[in-house]
Order: sequence, then structure tokens, then C-alpha cells
Amino acid sequence: MDTDTDIEEGVRDQENRDYEQPLAAPLIEPMELAKWSFYRAIMAEFVATFLFLYITVLTIIGYKNRNDSDQCGGVGLLGIAWAFGGMIFVLVYNTSGISGGHLNPAVTFALLLARKVTVPRALMYILAQCSGATAGCCMVKALQKTYYMDHGGGANELTHGYNKAMGLGAEIIGTFILVYTVLSTTDPKRNARDSHVPVLAPLPIGFAVFMVHLATIPITGTGINPARSFGAAVIYNNKKIWADHWIFWTGPLIGAFGAEYYYEHILRAHLTLYRDHHHITHR
Repeated sequence: MDTDTDIEEGVRDQENRDYEQPLAAPLIEPMELAKWSFYRAIMAEFVATFLFLYITVLTIIGYKNRNDSDQCGGVGLLGIAWAFGGMIFVLVYNTSGISGGHLNPAVTFALLLARKVTVPRALMYILAQCSGATAGCCMVKALQKTYYMDHGGGANELTHGYNKAMGLGAEIIGTFILVYTVLSTTDPKRNARDSHVPVLAPLPIGFAVFMVHLATIPITGTGINPARSFGAAVIYNNKKIWADHWIFWTGPLIGAFGAEYYYEHILRAHLTLYRDHHHITHR
């Protein structure tokens, strides 16, 4: 790769477009720790992930309970996929202006790698997401303890008949699709060119979650979100769940890294190099 050529292309792109390429976020920004907006964003991530797990785990348990007595009843796997995708659409739309609407440690990790959030913000977001997910599952268990324990608590595990490599691969590819969609729909270049994109951004993200669930529910129950898997595992607390749990952190983080590298360093290499070069020369 010719770095100088890519930087020059990035400069030309900036000169010919009516948008400003955002500078890389610093790894640590002490000033943000003193701002109410920082803590408001953390609160938004906690509440959104709480609601996400509450609704989706209730949907899973309701489906399994109904399916025990009526094989043709309940929402089915299609309905579960819609519940996850639909809730992501709603919650990302509601929180994107406050916290960015991450709701997922894999998304936060990718945006940290892309230098779009600081390290303290990323760590606090992940803590809030995991805490919110745990609280959401705890609420479901408190309200429907018998059904919750009888039907697996919505926890992710490797389905019988699939080996760990297949489960890990499903999580990697599924998260790659999700994070690739997030990076694409939040691209400042696209937002500047198409004014409707910021409003519609939650829609393709929700659809990405929906489509991945259709493909991977039979394999792992679909994680692609370490907080979702962690919260359900903590509250259900089953030996088999914990034995498989590493898949639901390793897979999403690898998938997020791959999507970030592909989008930021291959598809947008000239803009990323220009951003970093501009940041260094103006320090």
C-alpha cells in the first residue's frame, strides 16, 4: 500500500466533499470525565440493554413454553429473530443521540479500534451493557421464575450436534455482519451525502441483527453480543452454559475486529490515513 498516495487521495476527498472527516478520538480525554453527558450516556447504555434483554428473553421463554403444549403455537424462531432485530432498531433509534446506541461490547470494541470513542468511555459502556443485561434477565427471572428456569433462561449455548468450531465461526461471521453494518450506516461521509441516512441508520442495524438470528439461532441461539450472553449466563447459572460461554466473547470480539479492519483500513483506507495524518500534524 502506498501510504503517501492514500493520504493525498484523502486530502482530495476532503476538498471535493461538503463534509469534515472527524479527527481520531484520543485514547484518554480527562475532560469528558467531568461532563454530565458522559454519565448520561452510560446510563442510557444500561437502561437500553436492560430493556433489550427483558423483552427478548421474555420472548424466548414465551415461545418455548407455548411450544411445549402446541408445536404450531407461539411466535416461532422467526418471531424471536424479529424480537431481537426490532428491539435493536427501537433502542438504537432512541439512544443514538445520547450514547451512540452501542448496546453491545463488540460494537463498542470496534468503535474503540476505529478511534471513535475513548478508552474510559468504552470500558464504562461495556460495564453498563453487561450490568444492564444482567439486570434485565434478573427482572425476567423475578417475574417468571418457574418458566425462566424450565426453559433455559434465554441463555446462549452450543446446540447439540454442532462442534465448538462451528459455533465460534457462526459468532465471528454474525458479528462481522453486524459491526460492518454499524460502521457503514454511521459513516460521516455517507451521512453528509445522504441527509436521510442518520434517521434510517437504526433500520439496517436492526435488520442485520434479524438476519443473523435467522441463520444462527439453530447453532448457538445467536449471541453476537457478549453482554446479552453474559447477563443470561449469570442469572441462569448453568454449568453447560458457562462451559460454552467463551465462544460468546471470543467470537464477537474477533468478528468486530475483522469488520473494523476491513471497513476502516481497506474500504476507507485513504480517509483513515488522512485523518490520522491530519491529527498528528495538528497536535
